[in-house]
Amino acid sequence: MRWKPPVLAETAFHLKSSLQVLAMLERGAVRIAYDCTSHLEQLHYLAIRYADRSPDLADLCIVRMSELFPRHRVLTVDESDFRVYRRNKREAIPLLCPPK
Repeated sequence: MRWKPPVLAETAFHLKSSLQVLAMLERGAVRIAYDCTSHLEQLHYLAIRYADRSPDLADLCIVRMSELFPRHRVLTVDESDFRVYRRNKREAIPLLCPPK
């Protein structure tokens, strides 16, 4: 069984609607292209590295996906944490954040 990223659960939480997330998946607007089990070692490293920030698994997966897909920006409302997280140990993650 493949374990899909918890990012979808977090998205549903922030949208306050699982139905919207499911609709995006059905329309093909969102595609799951990440399997956590293939990246456990890297996720474990990130969890230890950022333990002082108590990152949730969704954040760790997003940092890892940013390493795998460097041309893409991360859309987040969690700007304070994602300004601290680094991909590939030192590289700032390009972000797209809503205006304050």
